[in-house]
Amino acid sequence: MTQPKSSRPYMPGYGILDADSGKGLLPWIWATERLAKARTYWVATTRPDGNPHAMPVWGVWLDDAFYFSTGTQSRKARNLVENPRCAIGCELADDQVILEGSAELLTDPVLRDRFARAYSQKYEWDTEGFNEPFYAVHPIAVFGFSTAPGEFIGSATRWVFDQEHRL
Repeated sequence: MTQPKSSRPYMPGYGILDADSGKGLLPWIWATERLAKARTYWVATTRPDGNPHAMPVWGVWLDDAFYFSTGTQSRKARNLVENPRCAIGCELADDQVILEGSAELLTDPVLRDRFARAYSQKYEWDTEGFNEPFYAVHPIAVFGFSTAPGEFIGSATRWVFDQEHRL
């Protein structure tokens, strides 16, 4: 995967330090480690009437994307059929990561097995016979920061991926 471009997020009024102020931007590996280690993630989608919907899920960071599953009749699955754009959020101690992208419904059986094995290992969950729909969310933009005392204004980082990665 090509490395995303990093910068400070636009957050007027929050006192975010300039990237050249001595506290550098967080490296991309900082975000991917947290995306891999988090236990619970929040998936935010949009209902057909425009109202927001957010639900916690378990998932795995695999092949530079976030993978999760949900039943075909779940609200989030029905929302993703209408509008695949979504946001994924996770927290690990004082660190937060928010991933924006589009969810892609996957059907590849080899990838399904890899996802099921990674999920089973992470959550100690029996995925024998797993046949639920599963999705990959490839990042378009990712935001990361620490809320540890004194860290937020110097840690806030935005990573943006090139157009080729979005396809």
